[in-house]
Amino acid sequence: MNKVAIVTDSNSGITQNMAKEYGISVLPMPFYINDKSYFEDITLSQDEFYQFLKADADISTSQPAPGDVTDLWDKLLETYDEIVHIPMSSGLSGSCQTAMMLAQDYEGKVFVVDNQRISTTMKSSVLDAKDMADKGYSAGEIQKFLMDTKFDSSIYIMLDTLYYLKKGGRITPAAAALATLLKIKPVLQIQGEKLDAFAKCRTVKKGRKTMLEAAVKDASERFGGIDNVRICVVHTENLAAAEEFRRELTEAFPLTEEEIPIDILSLSVACHIGPGCLAVTIEKKPKY
Repeated sequence: MNKVAIVTDSNSGITQNMAKEYGISVLPMPFYINDKSYFEDITLSQDEFYQFLKADADISTSQPAPGDVTDLWDKLLETYDEIVHIPMSSGLSGSCQTAMMLAQDYEGKVFVVDNQRISTTMKSSVLDAKDMADKGYSAGEIQKFLMDTKFDSSIYIMLDTLYYLKKGGRITPAAAALATLLKIKPVLQIQGEKLDAFAKCRTVKKGRKTMLEAAVKDASERFGGIDNVRICVVHTENLAAAEEFRRELTEAFPLTEEEIPIDILSLSVACHIGPGCLAVTIEKKPKY
């Protein structure tokens, strides 16, 4: 049986400590803050990141250096026969295309997965891949499963402010000003590779209701029923609201609070949407 290593990056929200616990490898994502380079969870903590964000620092994301990727692969292939590499969605970063290009030199030993996920749903893919590797699946089989199921998830995110989308050039200043004036709480959707507008809500309560109803609809119409899904509440510096939202979700889904984890959005998402966000992820339970 081939030994298969699982590699991802910190866009998955998997920390270096978690990586050791899970038995996987995580490449730290580079950030440039006021023209100085930092590496997520290595030289940049969550707290430090939000301090920079609130201070209106100039923050941009990058991708791991090709040499760092191949150095990790080379080291792993001293012990493992194959590698499954799960980067951030190709629609949101160039790191996936870079990994695919680099893998061409590895004679079929490195399998890059573009299953178009990020943050919590990406983490689920990584952990499913590790479980499959532990159960004896080959790297090719794991890659195929993750690609076949790439659209079996959604993320719905309610923003506290449009300031960070405006700053990043993703909406016009006029649209952001109008939304602020009207006190609109926009709900965004990540389904597949794109971050799209989903709904405009006038209150936080309405925003939560909109996300809950969207999750129920996905479960019923796309994922085989409310008994056939995994749910997670996600936030950016908004834990109290996340706990309250989790209680509301237990009334819509046959799950206890313990069965609905609370997670934090990875920094690569947070830098574009800011603190105070609340989100729900919904995924079809994997069958392999």
